[in-house]
Amino acid sequence: MINYLTLASASADPEAVRILHLLENWVHASDLFSLLPEYSPKSILAGVRQLVENSFAVKEDTPEARRDADLASVWSTWLPHGSFHFATKDVAFLSPSQGNRLFKKYLAEAPQPPLSKNYANAPRIQLPKQRIEDSEFQRVLLARKTHRDYSREYVPLEVISKLLHGTWGVTGKIDAPPFGRLFHKTSPSGGARHPGEVYLLAIRVKGLSQGLYHYDGLRNRLERLRSVRAEEKAVEYAAGQDFLRDASAVFLMTAVFPRVLWKYRFTRAYRVVLLDAGHLCQTFCLVATWLGLAPFCTAAMKDSLIEKDLGIDGIRESALYIAAVGVPVAGKPRSNR
Repeated sequence: MINYLTLASASADPEAVRILHLLENWVHASDLFSLLPEYSPKSILAGVRQLVENSFAVKEDTPEARRDADLASVWSTWLPHGSFHFATKDVAFLSPSQGNRLFKKYLAEAPQPPLSKNYANAPRIQLPKQRIEDSEFQRVLLARKTHRDYSREYVPLEVISKLLHGTWGVTGKIDAPPFGRLFHKTSPSGGARHPGEVYLLAIRVKGLSQGLYHYDGLRNRLERLRSVRAEEKAVEYAAGQDFLRDASAVFLMTAVFPRVLWKYRFTRAYRVVLLDAGHLCQTFCLVATWLGLAPFCTAAMKDSLIEKDLGIDGIRESALYIAAVGVPVAGKPRSNR
């Protein structure tokens, strides 16, 4: 069994499951004595204590009980399938050397799956050869690369402002009866719910002190949350990816789930939240490239640490993605990702 909120897992015999079933509603431990007459009160209390210690049961009127009830209430229409979100938080990440050893092991066991697909017996229509056109759109599209080397130079606040507004800013409003006027942004969002929020970790932004900021996309302004040791936090948040200490700014992408939960009361809508994050990040990478910056993005992150530092609860609003920019090192090759 697994508690997807705490990530605690254990093998359980049928009697433990039986006790958990009896604990589905609030009961005094002594009430279990008559319900489990074949066991001594001492052994029942010891079993309940173990369940509490391992987070499979909670005591009434405790922070753990309130958080458990909060999750059950906010995510009620997406559970149990929505537990995927919580069960995949705060996982352990490998170092680059550990990853290389593991991937070599995978390759020794079996070849990679094919990286493209075709139908051998289907009729084929050859399409015209594509020419590289002299257009700004195609230049930006083809120039988009993932960067991991930064020059530690400062980026002006005006440039960061363009990047924030071009990715997360409200660019207009649309009539959406019966919901009224909803936001239009540069990336699509299922039902125009726009669950995405973003927080700026300023490291080297000219005209801005190091620290954490929330971006208000409606009013195009930053709200200062707190000062932090920005270089160290960038590496911590990204699960030890040390090159990020040289970046100019890191963008912590979150989702406010009730915006979607309120309208779409079925589990498939969780996919839409993840798709929205992907739309935003691609827009971010293209805008950054257009501005002459070097973008990076990763899902390797310390979810709960980020949420704690941002002051968000991880239930109504949760961390999803990290992006970053900096000034590329002259002459350094870019990643091909």
